[in-house]
Amino acid sequence: MKNNEKKIEEELNSNESRSLNFIETIIEEDIKNNKHGGRIHTRFPPEPNGYLHIGHAKSICLNFGLAEKYNGKCNLRFDDTNPTKEEEEYVNSIIEDVKWLGFDWEDRLFYASDYFDQIYEWAVKLISEGKAYVDDQPSDVISEQRRTPTRPGIESPFRNRSIEENMDLFEKMKKGEFPDGYRVLRAKIDMSSPNMHMRDPVIYRILHATHHRTGDKWCIYPMYDFTHGQSDYLEGITHSICTLEFEIHRPLYDWFLDNLIETEYRPRQYEFARLNLSYTVMSKRKLLELVEEGYVNSWDDPRMPTISGMRRRGYTPESIRNFADRVGVAKRDNVIDVGLLEFSVREHLNKITPRIFAVLNPLKIIITNYPEDQVEELELEVNPEDTSMGTRKVPFSREIYIEQDDFMQDPPKKFFRLGPGREVRLKGAYIIKCEDYKKDENGNVVELYCTYDPETKSGSGSQRKVKGTLHWVSVAHAIDAEVRLYDRLFIKEEPDVVDKEGENFKSNINTDSLKIITGKIEPGVLGVKAFDKFQFQRLGYFCVDPDSTNEKLVFNRTVTLRDSWAKVSKKK
Repeated sequence: MKNNEKKIEEELNSNESRSLNFIETIIEEDIKNNKHGGRIHTRFPPEPNGYLHIGHAKSICLNFGLAEKYNGKCNLRFDDTNPTKEEEEYVNSIIEDVKWLGFDWEDRLFYASDYFDQIYEWAVKLISEGKAYVDDQPSDVISEQRRTPTRPGIESPFRNRSIEENMDLFEKMKKGEFPDGYRVLRAKIDMSSPNMHMRDPVIYRILHATHHRTGDKWCIYPMYDFTHGQSDYLEGITHSICTLEFEIHRPLYDWFLDNLIETEYRPRQYEFARLNLSYTVMSKRKLLELVEEGYVNSWDDPRMPTISGMRRRGYTPESIRNFADRVGVAKRDNVIDVGLLEFSVREHLNKITPRIFAVLNPLKIIITNYPEDQVEELELEVNPEDTSMGTRKVPFSREIYIEQDDFMQDPPKKFFRLGPGREVRLKGAYIIKCEDYKKDENGNVVELYCTYDPETKSGSGSQRKVKGTLHWVSVAHAIDAEVRLYDRLFIKEEPDVVDKEGENFKSNINTDSLKIITGKIEPGVLGVKAFDKFQFQRLGYFCVDPDSTNEKLVFNRTVTLRDSWAKVSKKK
């Protein structure tokens, strides 16, 4: 095991029984004090403007996991307040992702748009109490008037409009009498507050856009800050868990509830550190750029950090949930080594995947003393980690493939694979010895001539031992397959950090993040289905791609057997 893998495993073993995170501590105290009658109700509220990524997976695991741990409930609610960026495709992908991760919201699938009528009435209530006003100024002017946290903002000249005029204008906004951006509705709070979000925030804007659920009913839409807390309230949420960037929004969250809600019950917002992953970008805007500009093939490209991309690459929901649990819940932002995610994937796949032989860079061997027409059916284990998976039959014949890298013409002393006059064991078969080899006109070795020792068949009780063991595939029985060798999409640990002026995160894309080759695979793969997972012995973990057909098998490399990037990073 490489040093980085060993370090990760040691750290995990030393932290097997973790203490409560700070949110769990809060929840247990609330239960102890019978707050909200002792009930726990969370929610996961994605905006349907893109595909979910691994950062969202952490939030999903946290919200649904807390509900599960404390016998509570968790809602799935779409924050669909911006019809210009939202699509039904994204809604469907999010639903699929949450289900795939193993979570169930039961009958609690909601949309912010479910509450548009009520939210509108609450806006009217603020206007009627002199706590909101219609502003005619352009957005850039409003932004300038907010100034900086150390300088009081400038009040809008429309701030003291009469309640009657505000009511009339807001009704005309609703009826579509003004173009996009012509007017906004702002809450009247405090233009001198050091918290910029309290400086008369915009709560409604004009958008003549068709909504994916409400159609053309509305041409004004509430802002996120004016929707989130009230939606939590309507759904009976007790613990509204957000990432740290929303901490500064919390006073506004509370202000809206205090000025709109008359009951004693209030949801409470809590913030935790978002997931930042090395060699990865987590901005949906940047991920959309990668898709639209052709750096990747789609949102579910296996190089993407999206949940759908990871599913297609062969990650398992169990490994992602284990990763989220290991990362934990913190109050401060930090960058998590992507190696921990890959370790979690390897750990789970090692337990569940069948082993098969595949040769990705084939070199032909002719075993000169093996009968030409003979074929043996060798019995090999399916998974040494799970003997209940039984055994498999693998054909062995006179001509086989091994990896090009498993032979050297002039091998160094510690090279324990094939070389002239050297012996190795073919896994599950015999010991062979290289007697000769053939080169092509360019000097490349294209064929080996070996002999085998028939007394050394695996399981025969032979005491002969050699240091090297190679995987192989019978030439006559090999199945051709397209193998997509995926690697990390970025070459820098922090892709957003650029060294030269004019560069951006795309300057750090790994141009070798995908290589496509034709591999030779044992015939046991015939009949596989999309998303079936295997360990190609000595090579890594691979998954059947949805592009695969009976006529053309396609495999994606999920992850290598070891963290090869740890050595690369160390050299740098």
